[in-house]
Amino acid sequence: MNFKSPSNFPFKKIWLILFCIISSLSLSYGVFENPGQKQDNISTGLSISTFDIDATPPVGSYMAYGRVINTWDMGLRARGIVITGSGKPIVLCSVDWIGIANDAQDEFKKVLADAAGTIPERVTVHTIHQHDAPICDFGAERFLKKEGLDPLSYESTFTRSVMLNLGEAVHNSLKKAQPFNQIGLGQAPVYMVASNRRVLGADGLVKATRYTTCQDSALRAEPEGLIDPIVSVISFWNDDKPLAVLSYYAVHPQSYYQTGLPNPDFPGIARFFRQLAVPDALHVHFNGAGGNLGAGKYNDGSHENRGILAQRLADGMKRAWESTKKEKIAAGDISWNIEPVTLPPAKYFASLGEELKSKADNPIFISNNISKVIWYQRCMAGKKTDISCLSLGHARILHMPGELFVEYQLAAKAERPDLFVAMAAYGDYGPEYICTDIAYQQGGYEGGDASGVSAGSEKILMAAIKKLLQR
Repeated sequence: MNFKSPSNFPFKKIWLILFCIISSLSLSYGVFENPGQKQDNISTGLSISTFDIDATPPVGSYMAYGRVINTWDMGLRARGIVITGSGKPIVLCSVDWIGIANDAQDEFKKVLADAAGTIPERVTVHTIHQHDAPICDFGAERFLKKEGLDPLSYESTFTRSVMLNLGEAVHNSLKKAQPFNQIGLGQAPVYMVASNRRVLGADGLVKATRYTTCQDSALRAEPEGLIDPIVSVISFWNDDKPLAVLSYYAVHPQSYYQTGLPNPDFPGIARFFRQLAVPDALHVHFNGAGGNLGAGKYNDGSHENRGILAQRLADGMKRAWESTKKEKIAAGDISWNIEPVTLPPAKYFASLGEELKSKADNPIFISNNISKVIWYQRCMAGKKTDISCLSLGHARILHMPGELFVEYQLAAKAERPDLFVAMAAYGDYGPEYICTDIAYQQGGYEGGDASGVSAGSEKILMAAIKKLLQR
């Protein structure tokens, strides 16, 4: 029999309804899911890649405080992560060097941004500030060569090669990116490592500086002073698989130095211990606001103390890892914000360039001061400094310049006690020490010629920190 369908029968509507029902069921049961890809990962759209290269200078080249004469059991690393899936990629990088300053910061960020397919404003480059390590400032190299002076530790052949190798490592890491759907947050106190370097007298002024190595038993007997004892650990997970671990702890990281042997000192050894304990996740360490902190109370310079301090820091990292609480995360839980700031440069910088020319035969003086000359020139040209904040669910990571005083880190945590706040300092090394306003009145090493900025910086930085944390 032949049946003729009525001309007004709604076949198109029925097929449309059936298609929608089938599509909905297919998505619910994973019919269109890629083989081997978990449904949670599709919903987050987030991925992370890691990179890690050798950053150890060769024998005969300069570090910040002398030539490399040999190598140690452990070299220097440059490592970090790339987060993709929430706007343009975000790159976080940590290097086992004393500092990367001024123009070098700009160039490192551009190279890494190009490699990751992002913009320099979404890249951070920090150093851990070990002293048997290179220092990098391309503007300083140009200044010294222009004045007919030996660039010494600022000769950039090696540091530029590391920069380019980093860019290649970042680019290659994207091919092995892994999805993540959770972050982990943990923290714990570190015992008997950090102490405040500035010992105040009854008059409220600095009576002595307790440097990272302190052989004065009376100074070592002084109280720890103001520190942040907490090591913060932020981890990235794909379900139950850890992919990367970031740690944050504030302290000057020297046990002893000027050995001629590039080495990552006790934070690098602690990081290595944790890498062995959790081998499948890359461990990346950042130095916090440790400008006025050191291990001086617990370190008389005995070489055995390097291992002891490393074990104590690793113990804190281990307990922070064990206290980790995981939370689910999606692309909408991640954001990146920037506050450009203009910091007032120290007034004596205007004549520092001429002083450098007269002390060309003093490489340590040049290492400690040339970047401040370039910093001053950049400030006079209107160059601003970016303060950035990465939001990851309930975590906030602040990225700061210079050798920041611990008061900034403690204030940031107090500003948002409802959040997990971590801080990485030693970004742009150009300003070097960034003190609190009162520190410039109290005297001491950090508040003197070692600081590249002047009073008034505290108000500017605190306002930027507050604005970023309240977003």
